[in-house]
Parts: sequence; C-alpha cells; structure tokens
Amino acid sequence: MENELRALEERVGQLAAMARQLRAENAELRQALLTSQNEARLLREKVDTASVRLQRLLDRLPEDAA
Repeated sequence: MENELRALEERVGQLAAMARQLRAENAELRQALLTSQNEARLLREKVDTASVRLQRLLDRLPEDAA
C-alpha cells in the first residue's frame, strides 16, 4: 500500500510538472502568435500603402497614343 501511495505521489508530481511546462509553453506560443499577427498587420499596411502609391503613379502616366 505504501509503495502504491509513493507511486501515486510521484505520478501526481510528474503531472504537476507537466502542467507547469505546458502553461509556460502556452504563454510563449500566445506571445509568438501576437508577434506574428502584428507583423502580418504591418506587412498588410505596407502592401496597401505601396498599392496606393503605385496606382497614383500609374494614374499620372500618359495614355498610349497607339
């Protein structure tokens, strides 16, 4: 019986350690996701700005007379 309790105690300790590890990993993944989302938003803004600038340049080009 005492051996079973020790084994159970060890198993509970392992599960607690795993839970802590998973919480830490989850926090890291959430931060990485936020960073990626911010980078994607900035890239979309840059693409939108470049598209507007390109369209303005194209609008200023003379039409082909051919």
